Amino acid sequence: MATRIAVVTGGSRGIGFEVCRQLARKGVDVVLTARDPDRGQRAAASLQREGLNVIFHALDVTRAQQINGLIDYMKRSHARCDILVNNAGILIDRRGASVLDVSIETMRSTLETNLYAPLQISQGLVPLMREHGHGRIVNLSSGLGQLDGMGDGTPAYRISKVALNALTLMFATATKGSGILVNSMCPGWVRTAMGGPNATRGVERGAETAVWLALLPDDGPTGGFFRDRQPIAW
Repeated sequence: MATRIAVVTGGSRGIGFEVCRQLARKGVDVVLTARDPDRGQRAAASLQREGLNVIFHALDVTRAQQINGLIDYMKRSHARCDILVNNAGILIDRRGASVLDVSIETMRSTLETNLYAPLQISQGLVPLMREHGHGRIVNLSSGLGQLDGMGDGTPAYRISKVALNALTLMFATATKGSGILVNSMCPGWVRTAMGGPNATRGVERGAETAVWLALLPDDGPTGGFFRDRQPIAW
């Protein structure tokens, strides 16, 4: 296979940045995307200084025009996309929020980033994957999105991740037999801006399963939910 090309959303920091680093260290050409151009360019430059093949492309995942621009860029400049890591996500539920009082505005904003964006980006890049008979889509979900043991708290975030898991299963079914494998993963509680300083995992471990799924062999799983490279309950 030619050198694989990956798109990583939300790649300027945290787990997304580490996914970019680990993929590039394994010989993948990485398109690091981020909403903030200055931060994204600095992130890509720091990885380039490590000798890694990473380039930056601006992408606000809530803006359809920028999503379309990314898809056009991948078609025009690379004519392929082998890996898509839908990492960009937000958690904006107020502290102590309950499903009994979550606002529709919080729900809409959360779903726009955590669900609609992965849907639109995947829809746009799957045709490029089909052209070459090979593709990997990795959706960064959360244990908070597991129906198994579902509770109250962070309702918008939880619901968005449940929906993202459903999207994973639907894309896996729709692309079955095409050489495209689609999976969700939970990184665990990771020390990031979202996870906070008291989280139990570093970004290296948080990114590992995403990278593993991005580099699955052709006979690898599709339509699964994983943590630490092991399947977990939906």
